[in-house]
Amino acid sequence: MVTAAHEYPEIGLLIDGRWEREAAEHFDVRNPADESIVGRVPVATPADIERSVQAAQRGFEVWRRTAPAERSKLLIRAAALLRERVESIATHITLELGKTLAEARAEVVRAADILEWDANQALRLHGRINPSAPGWRQMVLRQPIGPVAAFTPWNAPIGSPARKVSGALAAGCSVVIKAAEETPAGMQGLAQSLVDAGLPPGVLNCVYGHPDAISRALIESPAIRLVTFTGSIAVGKQLSQLAGAHMKPVLMELGGHSPVVVCDDCDPTAVARLAATAKFRMAGQVCVSPTRFIVHERIYATFVEAFAGFARELSVGPGLVAGTGMGALANARRLEAIERLVQDALDSGARLAAGGRRIGERGFFFEPTVLADVPEHAQAMSVEPFGPLATVSAFTDLDAAIGLANRLQVGLAGYAFTQSLATAERLADELQTGLLSINHFGAAAPDMPFGGLKDSGMGREGGAESLDAYTVTRMVSMRTQPWS
Repeated sequence: MVTAAHEYPEIGLLIDGRWEREAAEHFDVRNPADESIVGRVPVATPADIERSVQAAQRGFEVWRRTAPAERSKLLIRAAALLRERVESIATHITLELGKTLAEARAEVVRAADILEWDANQALRLHGRINPSAPGWRQMVLRQPIGPVAAFTPWNAPIGSPARKVSGALAAGCSVVIKAAEETPAGMQGLAQSLVDAGLPPGVLNCVYGHPDAISRALIESPAIRLVTFTGSIAVGKQLSQLAGAHMKPVLMELGGHSPVVVCDDCDPTAVARLAATAKFRMAGQVCVSPTRFIVHERIYATFVEAFAGFARELSVGPGLVAGTGMGALANARRLEAIERLVQDALDSGARLAAGGRRIGERGFFFEPTVLADVPEHAQAMSVEPFGPLATVSAFTDLDAAIGLANRLQVGLAGYAFTQSLATAERLADELQTGLLSINHFGAAAPDMPFGGLKDSGMGREGGAESLDAYTVTRMVSMRTQPWS
């Protein structure tokens, strides 16, 4: 049950600097741990969407003329407010998403880190003056692209919005964001911190509702100049096609199916311990979650046994309960999807090393699951599980391992473990992923670029590249002396 200390916030639309919480239609927000309704989300009407775009247009004209140093200071103030509010925002995220409170706290802190990084990048958005003949000046200007339409997923309620909103605001753009209706409290916490830090009305607008109607209205609006999306490959391709029809650039961070190459010069038990922690973080509902473990045949049996053992030791339960190692899945759809993938793998000849079953009858809990000897034709080897499911298969030589890792048309994150510098160098060169972590399971920090290859998206968030998508490059050639 939700206590007074854990009271879920009243969710609203943010349009032109005002929160609007009354609407003719609402969606329910459910707690995945017990399936209870903890809140509701107002559904934006077409008129609301149009007002949000108009507000973003007005806000852009103000914000683009705000000095980069002032934009930077505001983002840093907002980051400080997020850190002050970490407990309340993290509790709300756990209530709506099911992840553990520790994981939710870490996500809020990461959002603050992102704001601080982009705040400093705002001061590094340099153009240049090219050498030219006497009486001439040739300049290259980098300017904000304009109002941005952003779409973010349910699995990162504040982390994903922070990447998009922070980069856009640092560059001088305004934003209309449609965050996830299932998990709106994280976005509300981010937006409120920015408003309280002094963000002018209209610079950030937040709407919820029917995804197809909102995405079409925003992308087709002449005011919107960039579309940025994090989510599934199928939806990303649809939005890219729609944006292309209106000649609008896109920034796409799409799904993956992360391979993990474990070479025979590693300690298989030590790697398995790290693997269990990384795989079952947020119940595997992370786009960079390690999933396809490709292990050398000489250490394969030891790795599988250790991995399964660590998986069985994890404590699964409500995210607000102290000591919980893995929380609930976000919704019934994820639970059903994992059950189907496990059953298909077993029918295809895989061996169940750990887990494989739903826990209880109320709440969306599933056992941390390890499948060994999984054949390539099993669905779980091609379909991103997005849940607490890991597959393990053996390889004989590095060529075979690289082939298995690269066999899919996705390439977001990848991992590898080896004590050989030569092997690490080859894996760095040949694994087809936008992110590669060697001898650890960390992903991209705010100071490193984040994005995928192949069907896993285009463009980068974070790092020195974090503001690139939100700017346009213009040439200005000026004759400074009278002409004859």
